Amino acid sequence: MQKLLTRVETVNSLLCVGLDPTGDDAQATQRLREVIAETAPYAAAFKPNLAFFLSRENGVAMLRDTVRSIPQDIPVILDGKFGDIANTAEQYARFAYDIVGADAVTVNPYMGDDTIRPFARPGKMVFSLAKTSNKPLHGLQDAAMTRGGSISDWAARLARLMDEELTESTIGLVVGATEPAAVAKVRAACPEQWFLVPGIGAQGGDLAATLRAGLRADGSGLLINSSRGIWQAKDAGAAARELQEQINEFRAVTSPTHT
Repeated sequence: MQKLLTRVETVNSLLCVGLDPTGDDAQATQRLREVIAETAPYAAAFKPNLAFFLSRENGVAMLRDTVRSIPQDIPVILDGKFGDIANTAEQYARFAYDIVGADAVTVNPYMGDDTIRPFARPGKMVFSLAKTSNKPLHGLQDAAMTRGGSISDWAARLARLMDEELTESTIGLVVGATEPAAVAKVRAACPEQWFLVPGIGAQGGDLAATLRAGLRADGSGLLINSSRGIWQAKDAGAAARELQEQINEFRAVTSPTHT
C-alpha cells in the first residue's frame, strides 16, 4: 500500500495501465516494451492479465520479463482472479509473488475467506472481486441473499472485514465502471478501501460518473484501469496522459508540488 500511495502522489495519477498482449510473441514482446516505456510517466500501477500470457507457449517467461521491465517504484497487479481453496491458493500466491514478482493480485472470493488469506502477505495487496464490469445474462453477483443484500454486497463486506483484520496487508475491491450506481453502493459500504476499476473504454464505462460515485473525500481510493484503450492506441503515451488528465479533472490534487 505504501508503494501505491507513494506512486499516486509522485505522479499525481490514479491510472492503472492494463497489459493484455495480443499478436504473435515477437509483436507482443515489442508492444509490451513500447507501452510500458511510453505510459510509465503517467501510471500509478500496471496490471498484466495472466490469461494473455498463459495462452502462449513461453507465457510465464514473457510475464516474468514484463514484470522485471516495469520500473521498481510502480506497483504491479497480477490480474489472475485466483479463487481456489487454501492449500491451492498458497501455490498460486507463490507463483504470483515469488515467481512473477507481483505486488498485488486479483482474487475471486466465491469459495470464502480462505481463498484470500494466502495472498494477504505482509506488504502485499489483494483486490477481491465485488461487482465486476461484465454483464452476463445469468449472473450471480446480483442474486439476493436471505440475510438481505446481494452476493456482491456480501463480497464487498467480506473484503472490508478482512481488511480491518489483516493489518499487515491491504484488501481492496474490484468494482466495474459499467454500473456507477453499483460503485456508489460499494463505496458507501466500504468508505476507506481502494477499488480497482475496470470497464472504462472498450466496455463503455462512464468515467465521470464512476469518479463521482467512487472517489473518496481525499480524491483517491480508485485505480482506473485501461487496457485495450491504451494497448490499441497509435500513441500509448498520449492515450495514457489524456486519461490521466481526464481523471484528475474530477479529483483533488494529491501533491502540493502539482498545480
